Amino acid sequence: MIGAGAAGLFCAAQAGKRGRSVAVLDHAKRIGGKILMSGGGRCNFTNMYASHENFLSDNKHFCKSALSRYTQWDFIELVNKHGIAYHEKTLGQLFCDHRSQDILDMLLAESDAASVQLKTRCEIREVTCEEANQGFRLQTSLGEFHANALVVASGGLSVPTLGGSDFGYRLAQQFGHSLVPLRPALVPFTFSDGFKLLTEKLSGLSVSVRVTAGGKSFREHLLFTHRGLSGPAVLQVSSYWREGQEVHIDLLPDTDVATWLMAMKSQQPRTLLRTLLVRELPRKLVQELQALWWSERAETPLAEWPDKQLLAVAKQLNGWQLKPSGTEGYRTAEVTLGGVDTREVSSKTMESQLQPGLYFIGEVLDITGHLGGFNFQWAWASGVAAGQSV
Repeated sequence: MIGAGAAGLFCAAQAGKRGRSVAVLDHAKRIGGKILMSGGGRCNFTNMYASHENFLSDNKHFCKSALSRYTQWDFIELVNKHGIAYHEKTLGQLFCDHRSQDILDMLLAESDAASVQLKTRCEIREVTCEEANQGFRLQTSLGEFHANALVVASGGLSVPTLGGSDFGYRLAQQFGHSLVPLRPALVPFTFSDGFKLLTEKLSGLSVSVRVTAGGKSFREHLLFTHRGLSGPAVLQVSSYWREGQEVHIDLLPDTDVATWLMAMKSQQPRTLLRTLLVRELPRKLVQELQALWWSERAETPLAEWPDKQLLAVAKQLNGWQLKPSGTEGYRTAEVTLGGVDTREVSSKTMESQLQPGLYFIGEVLDITGHLGGFNFQWAWASGVAAGQSV
């Protein structure tokens, strides 16, 4: 087994329970780094609404089999078995009450019970097939290993400081596999125009919005940062956005702002526009929007606004159009979009269709979930599928 992350550890425990002799090799000094950082240190370990519809892939039906064989409810049952306290935060996301270490400890306990050997600080230098294609030989910094089956759970390019690398992709190509183009996903947007100055002023401010890009919308919180935009809504839509495209932000997604403002003009004619908006949006944001969109009418009561100008502001509030210059890249991306082409992998066992005994699981495959525990659910499901097959 290559990789001691969520998918690798889970798969190792499953295989070990079947009586297989399992060794997990990882180049890191400390395993489970991404598990520990997830969910702000509380690990959003699955989502109650996880289904195949929550995952992106060029082969969109591939994940159905694994997810149906090991559901979020199966994992929740395991969490309960280990006595881990958890709670639902938003939109079905389940977080540990205490810390992410609880999930890592659970995985290590499951692996230990299955007599799994963990080898850290293990640099893999070469992987080759044994004679007559009977298994694999791994040359590593800890010596030589031989295996009848090899599971690649090495993750993707995201967060290189925690071990993200292209190792799994290079290994897949070595055995003839194709890659779906790679790109950072679940990642903040950056800006290089004047809008960056506004985000710097509003850094740390969060607001509930609807963000749309690439034909997909998400209703969640947006976070202004000193580099641009982040928060759950932005991270999710980043998987659909492409360079050069605009992003649309509805600051008042529950309100037809045009109808509302025209009604307020009639009912509260002496009210200032900012006075109305601070009832719905953070004052600091309203102040910046006023400077941006209606500074010349800052002290003008609604009754004295021409309808055309009032409706123009309403249109911006319901559909603020911005063009990111890019994203923060793999440095902060939570996952890697793309990966090993799943058309060359069995959807039932995760075994390569090109090389017998070779398996790919987790993030290295072209399967990416939305934010909120979906990617962990894929790690568990694909790990079980492979673990019950090797």
